[in-house]
Amino acid sequence: MGPEALAVVEALLFASDAPLELERIQEVLAVDREEALAVVSALMAQYATPGRGLAVVEVAGGYRICTRPELAPWLLQLRRAQARVRLSRAALETLAIVAYRQPIARPEIEQLRGVNAEGVLAHLLERRLIRVVGRKETPGRPLLYGTTREFLLHFGLRDLAELPPFEAPAETPAASPSAPEPVAPSPDDGQPEG
Repeated sequence: MGPEALAVVEALLFASDAPLELERIQEVLAVDREEALAVVSALMAQYATPGRGLAVVEVAGGYRICTRPELAPWLLQLRRAQARVRLSRAALETLAIVAYRQPIARPEIEQLRGVNAEGVLAHLLERRLIRVVGRKETPGRPLLYGTTREFLLHFGLRDLAELPPFEAPAETPAASPSAPEPVAPSPDDGQPEG
């Protein structure tokens, strides 16, 4: 492993718009898995030195260059200054329901939210934060929704296990004894397809 390999991987991570899988790095460098992992680890170590604004992290099944977490206050100032389209409260509520209860059908989402979710689901599908993962085996066979790799990227999660623990507020229907208990996603539920 020479400095050239580090430069190549750095350029690959910089140029990639999605996390780069170790297998792709292996192919480009024409090395085995251990050598590719050694190059990525060496690059991660270089970026981990004090005074750097960026880091190499493992996220959503691959590696990417991202900003360091301690610089978040400055990045938030930049984001506030930009007129960027944000997720509405309805979209965030619906996305949280899908993330924690996936796979879940629209009628179940609407029951939990108490309002029609068709428009919000269409918006989340368009933004590729959720996807159709199948059909429920009930009358009408409604579509089932789950989160995507874009969801993991948007929220900076490695996988669904990194979601914070679910705590339903006392005043919501989910907290009543008759409502079903929220279920944390199992490792197999809603795993995004590459």
